[in-house]
Amino acid sequence: MTNMGKGKRGEGKRGERRYNIADAKAGFSSLVREVLAGEDVVIAKDGTPLVRVIPIHRGSRTPGSAKGLITIAADFDAPLADFDQYQ
Repeated sequence: MTNMGKGKRGEGKRGERRYNIADAKAGFSSLVREVLAGEDVVIAKDGTPLVRVIPIHRGSRTPGSAKGLITIAADFDAPLADFDQYQ
């Protein structure tokens, strides 16, 4: 995949790598590998940045980690006065 030059690593505002749309489409799987390896990747059209490709970070979940942080009122399921006419 051909880097557009302007956004080579260490250059540009954030050290991002920029690719034009055609190159990004042709080498999408290697572009994804770069992103997962920590590279900042921007896809541009005619040298104008359009989108930034970022990984999805999914945090690990620990059952019971919010224990004691949430309280539910004893009357949480009591009928609301606003709905008296419907009962």
